[in-house]
Amino acid sequence: MHRKSAYILFLAVLALLVIGIVMLFSTSAFARDSHGDVYFFIKRQATWVGIGLVLCIFGALIDYHFWQRTWWLWFALALAALALCYVPHIGMRLNGSRRWIGWGPLTLQPSELAKLAAIFFLAAWFARYEKPDRKVLLGLILPLAIISLPAGLVLGEVDLGTTALIGTTAFVVMFIAGANPLWLGLVSVAGLGALLIVATQISERMGRLSAFLHPENFKEDAGLQQMQALIAWGSGGMEGLGLGNGRQKMLYLPYAHTDFIFPIIGEELGLRFSLLVVFLFVVIIVCGIMIALHAKDRFGLLLGCGVVSLLALQAAVNIGVTTSLLPNKGLPLPFISYGGSNLVACMFGIGLLLNIYRQAILEPPHKKRATMHARITLRI
Repeated sequence: MHRKSAYILFLAVLALLVIGIVMLFSTSAFARDSHGDVYFFIKRQATWVGIGLVLCIFGALIDYHFWQRTWWLWFALALAALALCYVPHIGMRLNGSRRWIGWGPLTLQPSELAKLAAIFFLAAWFARYEKPDRKVLLGLILPLAIISLPAGLVLGEVDLGTTALIGTTAFVVMFIAGANPLWLGLVSVAGLGALLIVATQISERMGRLSAFLHPENFKEDAGLQQMQALIAWGSGGMEGLGLGNGRQKMLYLPYAHTDFIFPIIGEELGLRFSLLVVFLFVVIIVCGIMIALHAKDRFGLLLGCGVVSLLALQAAVNIGVTTSLLPNKGLPLPFISYGGSNLVACMFGIGLLLNIYRQAILEPPHKKRATMHARITLRI
């Protein structure tokens, strides 16, 4: 199974990319900001898919230990890019958040780089300190303090979803690395409480929470997207209305081509095809975990688990939001939603997994046995 995991992973990602392009073709023509060109988003997304594939190949060919040696460079670059979000005329404020920086027609979301930089740092840190449960300072306090730097800047952008995503991914990597579960649990509860307190102080986010708890009372404003998404699911049923025949994309469901593209899949292609999308994400998660567990060293294991956690959590949150199981977070569906920064970051993450797989396969058998023996000894 492990020897075929990379091929299955790539085919699953390719299938999601194809679904994304097809659904974007169906939905983007009705977007308010299409600039009068029905192919506007298709052209841009195709460009980003090409860039993403190039970076995927780059990540698959470059030794992943390069990111272990240079994690500090990418971490500093991510902090600098996040700081630019607060600079006038560079940082862009849209929908109450400062998530983007732009130069002319080009816009980027620095938080995508921050996600990858956080994984590089955590994997490199815990590859160096292999028994974090015995050292509270090195195994918990310092890494959390360092991770709080990009997380704090993202939180200042009023992007609570990405902040929670970075924090949750960090806890997953630290748990796998061997950090004390009790301390991680206490910190996670405290972090969740802090996010809720921040959300209650921001009127727009408080509106989203209220709309989640009482959707019928906010179906015309804060709960509009999720109510219209439920209508899309109900209209599609098991078989769907047919590709291109969806009605919610016709300006009834805001941002149907980005964060809420999944309900359009359900409306036009039906529940069966929606479950196929979920199944493809499960395949990616299983194959990614398989690759990470067979990594030739501890850094590869933690890096692979971090990438898989990032993809899995983001997909789970988006699906949870669009089915009204979670409050609206504004996170795109990986490989399917329109958006260049997220697509490129996800494709690069797939490249990292392929590189981990390639190096594990090419490792001589005697080294594999030595590595496995070392892991068993460490666990004992």
